[in-house]
Amino acid sequence: MQVQKAAVIGHPIGHTMSPFIHRRLFQLEGIPFVYQVLDVPDLPAALPALRELDCFNITIPHKSAILPFLDSLDAKARRFGSVNTVRVETGRMTGFTTDGAGCQKALENHGLDFSGRLLLLGNGGAARALAFEAADRQRDVDLTIACRENSQPKAVALAQEVAAFLRERGDRMFRLTVQTYEELEGEASSQPGFDLLLNATSVGMYPREGASPVSRQVVSRCGAVFDAVYNPAQTELLRLAEETGAQTVGGMEMLVYQAVAAHEIWYGTRFSQEDLRTLCRDAQEELTRLFPGTESKKEE
Repeated sequence: MQVQKAAVIGHPIGHTMSPFIHRRLFQLEGIPFVYQVLDVPDLPAALPALRELDCFNITIPHKSAILPFLDSLDAKARRFGSVNTVRVETGRMTGFTTDGAGCQKALENHGLDFSGRLLLLGNGGAARALAFEAADRQRDVDLTIACRENSQPKAVALAQEVAAFLRERGDRMFRLTVQTYEELEGEASSQPGFDLLLNATSVGMYPREGASPVSRQVVSRCGAVFDAVYNPAQTELLRLAEETGAQTVGGMEMLVYQAVAAHEIWYGTRFSQEDLRTLCRDAQEELTRLFPGTESKKEE
């Protein structure tokens, strides 16, 4: 096989774990490759160069912005309205989303899934992927989307899209709610709890790692907490969850498994679970090397 030209695009992109993870996956496949990090402030201007690649990954802020420029979309990416993986064939770009699959696998590794009462924080590209993945995998969906007051219309639109998908599928017994963070905090002591909290915001991400998107009072109502933020390994949200006795899942496994799903799309590869467990551990060690002090404080 000829050398594969791959990349991750975003803006600003800074330090990203994608090169470490994808380079390891290419090595495990035995596929010759070059993997670049491309800071892309102007997406339309970058399109000619992107069409010269064989494949690429997408991060903030281009997951939805890329949609009008793609030649085709996978059905799930079209439904989710978010793309993080692109396959390029003779200059034609096809978009896919693997964020939801990566989250599902990370949860599965810890005996969790999208069942029960779900609390989703955020309404951006990652939140869309998780909302639709939950709807895609479960019946009788019970999902609350929490957002800032100024982004409430966007969150309501997302809930309406998910509801339309569920009705089209034939579901009738589902519950979709949109709340501002202020409303969520205000009712924290009076309403039933959640089985799983999913943080799809960047709150708590390095270098502002001291913040949590919700208070300890909200976290105390959640049986398990997943944080898509992977840097630091233990976010303030996860620290609060541990203190309240909730089960916790960090973002590194999602990051690894969404990359694995991308390689399955690009090359049809199936990796051994042993190799992937090693990769998750090594990626966490690499993160600590790049950002000293971000190591998890969990007891092993």
